[in-house]
Amino acid sequence: MTVTALAPGVLDPEERLSALLRSTGFPAWREKVKAVGGCAKPVRLTGSTHIEDGAGARFGEFEGAIFAPCNNRRETVCQPCAARYCGDTFHLIHSGLTGGKGVPDTVTEHVRVFATLTPPSFGAVHNRPTTKTGKARPCGCGAYHHEADPRLGTACDPAGYDYVGAVLWQAHVTELWRRFTITTARHVAAALGIPRSKLREHLRISYAKVAEYQRRGLVHFHAVIRVDGPDGPDGPPPGGVTEELLCTVIRSAVAAVRVHTPDSPAVGVRELSWGHQVDIAPMTAHDSGDPARVAADAQVAGYIAKYATKGTGTTGGVDRPIRYEEQIGELGVSAHHRAMIATAWRLGGLDEFARLNLRKWAHMLGFRGHFLTKSRRYSTTFTVLRTARAEHRHRETLDRYGITDTEDVVVVNHWQVTGFGYRTDAEREIAHAIAQRLQQGRAGMGEQ
Repeated sequence: MTVTALAPGVLDPEERLSALLRSTGFPAWREKVKAVGGCAKPVRLTGSTHIEDGAGARFGEFEGAIFAPCNNRRETVCQPCAARYCGDTFHLIHSGLTGGKGVPDTVTEHVRVFATLTPPSFGAVHNRPTTKTGKARPCGCGAYHHEADPRLGTACDPAGYDYVGAVLWQAHVTELWRRFTITTARHVAAALGIPRSKLREHLRISYAKVAEYQRRGLVHFHAVIRVDGPDGPDGPPPGGVTEELLCTVIRSAVAAVRVHTPDSPAVGVRELSWGHQVDIAPMTAHDSGDPARVAADAQVAGYIAKYATKGTGTTGGVDRPIRYEEQIGELGVSAHHRAMIATAWRLGGLDEFARLNLRKWAHMLGFRGHFLTKSRRYSTTFTVLRTARAEHRHRETLDRYGITDTEDVVVVNHWQVTGFGYRTDAEREIAHAIAQRLQQGRAGMGEQ
């Protein structure tokens, strides 16, 4: 066994951890970490804050250093902040299904479905097909793949795979979605005999969707799609709208939508469309007191919220933009995903695709959209939820100091950024343990 000698005065990791725990400043540091929920990469701030009432009296004066959460939504970057984002997403989706948080309870009577829209094929990839009974069948390559086989989702014939088409589809998928929602509304109106010019006077298509990466590196969308009246959830949809009608027009809209790429001397013009696989599950309109339907709404909201915190799903993960082309060969991803990243980088250097800004989004395999989006009138917003949380904490602070007249109360802050993240591995390790303990505590409370 080889023992590496440390330089005089240098502590090994266990000694640094022990020294931090024994330090006089540890309790205060621990409270700062708990205040941000164990954030993995907090923003370090220094400055002061105090509260002033209308008479000029000062309360809660503090001067020193604090942490602010990084607020990154990705689990791979910061699990505590991602968990909070996931919780907010759940409430955002759920309120659009059951009402609450500014959405009327009557929204439960609106026709809505849970739909999944998928990308087309750009070439055969290794997969693990099964029979209706769940028995494994051979892949197109002739082999039986284990669930953990790293080849799953990668191209069977990399030389023949249409990486250009895949990246361009990914870069235009948000435009495909925009046109899909417009076409869906028009098809509903046509089925009801409503003139297109009068469409907004009769109905509105509301939605909330999340993007999920497939193993092959392309996104598909899971979405709650709801038919509202012209004022959104505040008014009922026009008569004649049924689950069957909505399912039918969604399929017709998916088949009708097309987007054409700019004419490129290098790759020509591509016609982009949705894939043939479209899954639609009706979410029957119901009385909000029906426990079975309320449970189903919660499951859908939880499903969407879970995927809102995911990344690309590529092996090793790529959570930051590519800075230079040589970096691509150093990434810990599969050859298939590396080819998509390299293709996005190459296309991003062509003038005709400059507006797509593909080099900025090469690490996302060309996907340039937000993971979670919703129509304006679907439900509440993240801003409303976060403002309510901040106001609740503000009221708690005022109650602590016995301040009842809040009309002229102001909070005076003076902060400046001094750094990001923790300073040592020992701090990161303890912060991670604090985050886990807080999460277990929240889970335990939820189970009671």
